[in-house]
Amino acid sequence: MAQLDERQLDPAVALASLDATAPREPHRLFALKQGDCFAVADAYGDIRGAGDGFFRDDTRVLSEFRLTVGGRQTSLLGASLSQDNVLFTTNLTNLPIQSAGGRDIPQGAIHIERVRLLWQDRLFERITLSNYSREHSTINVSLHYSADFRDMFEVRGSTRLKRGLAHAAETDATSVLLRYDGLDGLARLSAISFSQAPDQLTANRADFLIAVTKRSRKVLYVEVGPEVADKPDRDRFRAAAARARFGMRAKRRHGATVRSSGRVFNDWVERARADVALLTTELATGPYPYAGIPWFSTAFGRDGVISALQMLWLNPGLARGVLAFLAQHQATETSPFSDSQPGKIMHETRKGEMVALRELPFGRYYGGVDTTPLYIYLACAYADRTGDMAFIDGLWPSLCAAAEWTEEAGRETGFVTYQRAAESGLANQGWKDSFDSVFHADGRIPKGPIALVEVQGYVFAAFRGLAKLARRRGEDDKADHWEDRAEAMRVAVERDFWLDDLGFYALAIDGAGEPCKAGRNSS
Repeated sequence: MAQLDERQLDPAVALASLDATAPREPHRLFALKQGDCFAVADAYGDIRGAGDGFFRDDTRVLSEFRLTVGGRQTSLLGASLSQDNVLFTTNLTNLPIQSAGGRDIPQGAIHIERVRLLWQDRLFERITLSNYSREHSTINVSLHYSADFRDMFEVRGSTRLKRGLAHAAETDATSVLLRYDGLDGLARLSAISFSQAPDQLTANRADFLIAVTKRSRKVLYVEVGPEVADKPDRDRFRAAAARARFGMRAKRRHGATVRSSGRVFNDWVERARADVALLTTELATGPYPYAGIPWFSTAFGRDGVISALQMLWLNPGLARGVLAFLAQHQATETSPFSDSQPGKIMHETRKGEMVALRELPFGRYYGGVDTTPLYIYLACAYADRTGDMAFIDGLWPSLCAAAEWTEEAGRETGFVTYQRAAESGLANQGWKDSFDSVFHADGRIPKGPIALVEVQGYVFAAFRGLAKLARRRGEDDKADHWEDRAEAMRVAVERDFWLDDLGFYALAIDGAGEPCKAGRNSS
């Protein structure tokens, strides 16, 4: 599990958070990820329904998941996550409440521990209540839940004119089933199962009257998955935790291990390896580092390539997995909607309802001008690091197609440029891809096609690396051609991008041939 951000609270808000009627701001948001599922919750372990939730395949299958004790919110003692990012733990205590019999229970008498993990498309949670008072207590523990089945892009702010059918909740003794039939013909389910039958179960809340004798504890297990669990219990929770930790440990052990005499450095390396392992998903083509949690927990071309390059010295297997996946998803046709052209390498892939219906182009989207030369460069770096020419030989047709696209993209101006083919695509298609990230010194937004300076550097490195690989394969004619293309790019960048009066390179060159002189002296 990974900490996402910290938000400072002013004293008034901090005090208000003790009032059950006041809105509570979390100190932090935490994320768990496993496969194509992730969960984002606050430090209390609560999912509150803003940007947090439990997501499966780019759909929010749990939009609320809150715990109350005695009808009130709890008080936070502390939250943490395990070193391997598998287990999230929060420690809470009760505010002043009344027992089911009407007796006053002072604040701090009941300790509540919530431990959560994800495994095989399922959220597992263990809730432990410990009574530290000298009195027997029967406590009303409630879980509040809902599933809005919003597409990832809806949660991020996209609007839709029409949605599918949300069914009424189906309940039985120990579970509740929430269902949504999407416009894409897929049924999306969220089944919440409990280790004991709630004393009251509704479509959005489960109430438990839990008797906790003095100096004792009681445990409740909950699971949320695509189908009703057999019966959540201690054994199922422990088995899932053991398998999740074993799987994470195996991912962390891929590649070489670094040790030094410095404890702080060793801790930093272990933390970094754990975070990379958390983001890495085992696909049919091999391991792939997803771009980030929450909004980018999927395969991105640029991010995957750069992560693989940074890990290449330790774990070349990550680069092999990235190359295999991107080669398998290389474009073979021209489509303005997805910004694809033959030979181009994918920018992003998604699985949600909106992309399935082509409301957005990101199901398999190619609007990244830098991904294709970076893909070539990664293959060259992988060959240098490993000498695995058998894999490169299998990849060679894909690399040649990528090189052909790169040459074609720069045929008009001599530089590889971008301009989105459809209004639904990204306006800017480099690593700075917000709509206003590329601009002139006076604030004007340049018109395309746009040539970014760093992309030409990637192209130079890609052609130079390909020439070296071609010579190793005995294809001297191709090697000579790509060496010429690399040198021509180097000369053109020095000629057209360097701003002698300002002493730095232009950010970009726009469609009119005017350099974007945004830089340290642009004011």
